[in-house]
Amino acid sequence: MSDLKIQLGSLIKLQAIDSEMYFLNSEKAAKPNEIKALEGLFEAKKAHMAELEKTSLDLLKQKKDKELDLATKEGATVKLQGQLYSLKTNKEYQTMLGQIQDSKADASVIEDKILELMERADSVKIEVDKEKQKIKEDEKLFLADKSKVDLRVKEIDDRLSQLESLRKQAIPGIDPKILVQYERILSSREGLAIVTVKGNSCGGCNMFVPPQVINLIKMYERIVTCEICNRMLYIDGTD
Repeated sequence: MSDLKIQLGSLIKLQAIDSEMYFLNSEKAAKPNEIKALEGLFEAKKAHMAELEKTSLDLLKQKKDKELDLATKEGATVKLQGQLYSLKTNKEYQTMLGQIQDSKADASVIEDKILELMERADSVKIEVDKEKQKIKEDEKLFLADKSKVDLRVKEIDDRLSQLESLRKQAIPGIDPKILVQYERILSSREGLAIVTVKGNSCGGCNMFVPPQVINLIKMYERIVTCEICNRMLYIDGTD
């Protein structure tokens, strides 16, 4: 077996390690966004809850304001009624009765508004209570999902540590010049530096590999790269 074929065999083993590391690092890099998305969903639910609570408080405030208005209006009505018996003419008396009726009518409108606000406030409170319970459940699910992501990151880190050790063991057997070329391609080609020729196609970019290039690969005289993607090429099962 030629020395170059041995070198290619070592590179293929190294590529298996590097491919797994590449995909694990890619997966790990996506985890912060995954957690951010989970947090975003949960925060949106909390924001909805906060909006409901604000609505509830606003309704209670409006109800309190209307109750004060009603008290003021009822006080005014009582005052007007107290003045009835001090009036001297029938015209003044009838005018005062009209004012009293108007004041009572205004009070009745306010009472209706208070009842409406009470009904709305009760309805929103029921919704708030339901949302509070749901938020508790949502928080448990959020923390469980976040825990799964954190656990997966730890698993990835542990595996990357193992792969890094395997990589260090694999590197010494590779010619430094070939290793430099391999790592340069690796960094520029999405973690894939050496690929097999499948039929007459590059295993990296799927472009056509000419017969003369395939013959060069089989000769094992030098490293042959794809003319399109520049990845190193090899052929499975060639002596």
